[in-house]
Amino acid sequence: MLRHLTGWRRRLAPHLLFLVPELLAAAGPFVITSIARAGERPRFRMPDFFYGGQALIEGVMMRGRTTVAMSVRPPSGEIRTYSEPLPGAMSRGRWVKVPFARGVLVLYEALVIGTRMLMRSAAIAAEGEDIQIGRGTMAVTMTISIGFAVGLFFILPLFLSTFAERATTSDLLANLAEGGIRLGVFIAYIWLIGRMGEVRRVFAYHGAEHKAISAHEAERPLTPDEVDRFSTAHTRCGTTFLLIVVVISILFFGLIPRAGVPLPLLFLSRIALVPVIAAFAYELVRFGASHYGSPLVRAIYAPGLWLQALTTRPPDHSMLEVSIASLESCLASDREAAPPTGP
Repeated sequence: MLRHLTGWRRRLAPHLLFLVPELLAAAGPFVITSIARAGERPRFRMPDFFYGGQALIEGVMMRGRTTVAMSVRPPSGEIRTYSEPLPGAMSRGRWVKVPFARGVLVLYEALVIGTRMLMRSAAIAAEGEDIQIGRGTMAVTMTISIGFAVGLFFILPLFLSTFAERATTSDLLANLAEGGIRLGVFIAYIWLIGRMGEVRRVFAYHGAEHKAISAHEAERPLTPDEVDRFSTAHTRCGTTFLLIVVVISILFFGLIPRAGVPLPLLFLSRIALVPVIAAFAYELVRFGASHYGSPLVRAIYAPGLWLQALTTRPPDHSMLEVSIASLESCLASDREAAPPTGP
């Protein structure tokens, strides 16, 4: 079927079924940072604003205070950067400061805005032309991909755990088996998609995005050589967020009794708790990164950094240039939007 597609549809096709988990795995730093200045011990604090982003097809999206920018390298070789204002709810709404509610907004941004930017980047990378995605196309794409993700990571592990349920009378053991299966499916999934050529390049841009944001947070010059000195891992990465979702789902679902409960109701309980679990996971990412100066917190969050080895790749300098261009566009927009200082 893929060979009958042409242009941007062919570039996009390998990503569509895996879109939601791929977008979240390739999402950049979420909400917090650590800073250290020359001659000082590392200090950790909650800054006023947190730049983040997302890897695209031959490009990077960055999210600033007021705008979202996308830089893509088309076949002609030059970097093209597009910028648009963020929705008011994302940049100025009161809900962005409300615990748990803000996690829902971040997920909206990562999925809805990310999907639209990914589809636009596919067109630019394939044909050098920007496209505008209709709401109908977006809705169908999101419905299919969200359904696939929920089925793969929540419904399938529950179904497979019914075999363990038959071997024990303990709801706790059956729920733990379900959680273990979910964790195994998640790790196997990101390992498998990382072997696809198209996704490998997205993961390389994911590494470029992390490096650029880390350089900015360290107040280093945004040049390819300087940016390349930083790690491809970041404490606020979407991969870490997904791992936390998988782990705390074991705790949430462990509280739900299984004995005598029809399987369809168990399916519905898993689906209904997905946004609640995601909101808790988001707050845990905030907490972990804001207390990253603690050796205990670093040890707890280390598996999330290790797992990023599967969702990032070392970028080349051309990828770093794209990531820098996107970040610099957001920084320039924020400087223009900042109120004047001084007399």
